[in-house]
Amino acid sequence: MSGRQDEEHGSADRRLTRRDAPYDGCPVAHGPDGVWHVRGFAEARAALRSGDTVQAGLGIETVQLLPKRVRRPVLYRDGAEHREQRRQTARYFTPRRVNGQYRDVAVRIAEAQLAKLRAAGSADLSELAFHLAVEVASVVIGLTDGRPGIHRRLQSFFPAHIGTPGLTSPRGLYWAARHGVNWLRVYLFDVLPSVRARRRKGEDDLITHLVGEGCTTAEILGECLTFAAAGMITTREFINAAAWHLFTDDALRARYRAADEPERLAVLHEILRLEPVVNLLRRRTTAPVELPGATVPAGAVVDIHLGQINTDPRAVGADPTGLCPGRPLAHGADGPVLSFGDGAHKCPGAPIAILEADVFLTRLLALPGVRMTAEPRVSYIDTIGGYELRGLTVSVTP
Repeated sequence: MSGRQDEEHGSADRRLTRRDAPYDGCPVAHGPDGVWHVRGFAEARAALRSGDTVQAGLGIETVQLLPKRVRRPVLYRDGAEHREQRRQTARYFTPRRVNGQYRDVAVRIAEAQLAKLRAAGSADLSELAFHLAVEVASVVIGLTDGRPGIHRRLQSFFPAHIGTPGLTSPRGLYWAARHGVNWLRVYLFDVLPSVRARRRKGEDDLITHLVGEGCTTAEILGECLTFAAAGMITTREFINAAAWHLFTDDALRARYRAADEPERLAVLHEILRLEPVVNLLRRRTTAPVELPGATVPAGAVVDIHLGQINTDPRAVGADPTGLCPGRPLAHGADGPVLSFGDGAHKCPGAPIAILEADVFLTRLLALPGVRMTAEPRVSYIDTIGGYELRGLTVSVTP
């Protein structure tokens, strides 16, 4: 996650991930570097849903160097193999399961984290949100039989700055050794004990499914870390972003606190539309791909810019950069527009992430005297156009 840049912000209605302009009326452009840039909603959805595009970026070049006998994590698979894996695991993310099994888990963990806040009087919201995201995702994945301290191990695995490993310089050797140690700690203290427990007695979770598929423990480690990045890191950032909006907008906060669940979720969807945690998706074409108004040739790299797509007035209507929960949307668009992606690689855990955020924020904002006492520091991750928020401090009446 190199390439971060810190910035200071003044206004409360900021758009955290957008250092470039919103949608500029040019839905598809072919850059001088050969990369195709998609900034329109209909065009992006066509690219993401095409059977002739495959995953690119996100370290896939390294994964492709693995021996063919090693099963790739689902994030790095495409075609029939990917569709079958998603079909088999879809039951873990259905709305019925989210409400029936994960809601109580999220409530229990959120209340435990807020009890820490009440006892201390103040806390860094990113720490509370990270504990929530890690523990909920651990239940979904099945990482529940490891040693205490999974939060610290994952924090080390996904640090605020990551250098480039290498074998030709002291710095490269340092990062290579650090990466290896972090992989080993998660493997030994979290994944291996959980896999062994499920080989003795299966549970209704992802690791049990992977064990039943015959995956090795190393392959399960890869899947677990993929889900950790997708389900823990991103959820923490969104909870921080949503809280920042709510604490700096009195009318929005009052509306959210008074609303029933469907309206609260509409508020969260609208915040996420403006603040996609992952702002850049990358695909590679395997055959010519027809987009509205353009044909992308085979072998091309396609960058899909979610922050601009989510403000395409053709999809979201008037005042596209304003925060307007429940706004009318074009056919085919939902509340967060493309913040969770689309097509074969659309985020399966979207309902869980929104549920966690709502469970946590409704209880946080109900605490007596709750207030934000320090705004967060913002840094950006250039490779995915995302953001990290640290230092948002909340306090309550003792």
